[in-house]
Amino acid sequence: MRLSRAFVTLWTVATIATVSAFVLHLALRGKTVALGYELGRARAEGARLREVKRVLSVEAASYKTPERVEIVARTLLAMDPPPPSRIVSLAGVDLAHDGPATASVAGATSP
Repeated sequence: MRLSRAFVTLWTVATIATVSAFVLHLALRGKTVALGYELGRARAEGARLREVKRVLSVEAASYKTPERVEIVARTLLAMDPPPPSRIVSLAGVDLAHDGPATASVAGATSP
């Protein structure tokens, strides 16, 4: 009888340990699967953000082209090219001079 009682006690402890290990295994497996899904979502978001960055860089580059600037100036800002009488030539003017500009425009008087 004494041997039977020790066996039942050990059998119960072994069964509880086995069930506990199995439950722990299932919990860790569930956490691993959840982390795998989260990693997949993060990778998809990263790919989406890389695509958005690429599209925005292409769009930003298109805004810097002279053709785009001219279209915006003519349509949105209603600008026209200046008439030849409004164009001032800077030939012979020292642009490196630190003082005020001394070039005179045709018909303009200096103070």
